[in-house]
Amino acid sequence: MIAIREEIAKVASGEFDAKDNPLKHAPHTIQVLVGDEWKHGYSRETAAYPVASLRQQKYWAPVGRADNVYGDRNLFCSCIPVADYQ
Repeated sequence: MIAIREEIAKVASGEFDAKDNPLKHAPHTIQVLVGDEWKHGYSRETAAYPVASLRQQKYWAPVGRADNVYGDRNLFCSCIPVADYQ
């Protein structure tokens, strides 16, 4: 949470762009990070390792955000109905 607050402060101070910053595009998938094209104003290293401790143990998100913030706030299940398991 402290690291997130520091990133918010960088957006507020103008160090990170308000529309193109690591918070807005997180989580960064491994495919995005190692791809040939990088369109962001911050480094791939900043995107991959926002805190130093992640260099030792990192969880690589398999997907980015689903439908941006809408998908984060409105979760849905794509499971089959329980009745179909019988």
